[in-house]
Amino acid sequence: MQRIDYSAIGEQLYTATLPNGLELRVVPKKDFATCYAAFATNYGGAHRRFTVDGRQLDTPAGVAHYLEHKMFDLPNGDNALNILSANGADPNAFTSSGMTCYYFQCTEGFEENLRMLLHFVSTPYFTDETVAKEQGIIAQEIRMGEDNPGMAIYYNLLRLLYDHHPIRDQVAGTVESIAEITAQTLYDCHRVFYAPSNMVLCVEGDVDPAEIERIAAECLPTERASVPTADFGAAEGILPVGKEFRVAMEVSAPQFLIGVKLQPGLTGEDALRQRLTATLALRMLCGVSSPFFTRLYADGTLNMDFDYEVDSSAGTVTVIVGGESKDPDKVLAEFIKECQRIAGEGFDEGLFSRARRASLGARLRGLEDFDNVCVSLASGVFEGYCALDAFRLLESVSIDDCRRFVAENLTAERMALSVIEPKKV
Repeated sequence: MQRIDYSAIGEQLYTATLPNGLELRVVPKKDFATCYAAFATNYGGAHRRFTVDGRQLDTPAGVAHYLEHKMFDLPNGDNALNILSANGADPNAFTSSGMTCYYFQCTEGFEENLRMLLHFVSTPYFTDETVAKEQGIIAQEIRMGEDNPGMAIYYNLLRLLYDHHPIRDQVAGTVESIAEITAQTLYDCHRVFYAPSNMVLCVEGDVDPAEIERIAAECLPTERASVPTADFGAAEGILPVGKEFRVAMEVSAPQFLIGVKLQPGLTGEDALRQRLTATLALRMLCGVSSPFFTRLYADGTLNMDFDYEVDSSAGTVTVIVGGESKDPDKVLAEFIKECQRIAGEGFDEGLFSRARRASLGARLRGLEDFDNVCVSLASGVFEGYCALDAFRLLESVSIDDCRRFVAENLTAERMALSVIEPKKV
């Protein structure tokens, strides 16, 4: 395995690519009690159309999420969740638009738990009866999501921004789409996307990297399969397809999200640098110490629920800011005005220095969360960069990089507004 020393942050990273194509990332943490492992596939809710071995395939919405639900079932009738829990692990899984990840943390029995993780994720077992039974469970989950204001406002925003990219659709699919899923659908998608060549294993804890590599090579299939190519449709335009969407739901106060699409398709350090620059610019532009936030907080337009993020998934990058406000239209107008001011005047040097130190501090604190480190490393592998390089790259982001980001991206014509309003009595 190759060892990379990150002396500035006191970390070491061991990397390897196994003969079967599996990417391996291990961060040793000597004398730490907790170990964490994440086994992820480059397959999420947006991967509905893809090409493999020259064949183009279309699948119903929700297959990746459905697979996640069913993968814990073992051929002998056992359930991997129960086995891992009984062995002292805390296991779970998630599916996003761009990735499915199975993980656990434990303080004892790590090797046995790791073997179980690798075994159940690489051992598909589905029957028509169990798949049909799961449809009712997932359909209920989908209906609950439709009544969730947080999910509604988010997907309403994505449908304003994106014309046809599957990022605009719920990861779980629809009640109608999951009715098309069969056991054979799950077997076919598992064979394509759960091949080691399309996956990464990330481990952090008091472990021996060479032993992790040996266990992975021993437990997983040896052949190197073709990697599928996702088809997200024709390139999207940079402008939103709609400017505003409002809907009434059971909320106590109006909630809103403002969104902007960023340039898609960047990979490697270019992709990581884009996100670091965007996040740093947003911290200065509308973070809790920014002139924009303090002004609107003082007059009661915003409260501490206000936040921002750079959402990167399935080839898309989206800036999202929002929260709760009695007057979302005023927030949008003031946000546009502040972006225009910064585009012309630039950021204050003192604010920039404080914001960059705060960003570095937050990332350093994030190193204490093994789950954050492992999932970030996995995401980075799928996009061609190493998440631990963020510290070096963040140091190189300049104040003018941030001003230019705002001037080029956060313009009025690029913004869309999604609002959830309280139902009128």
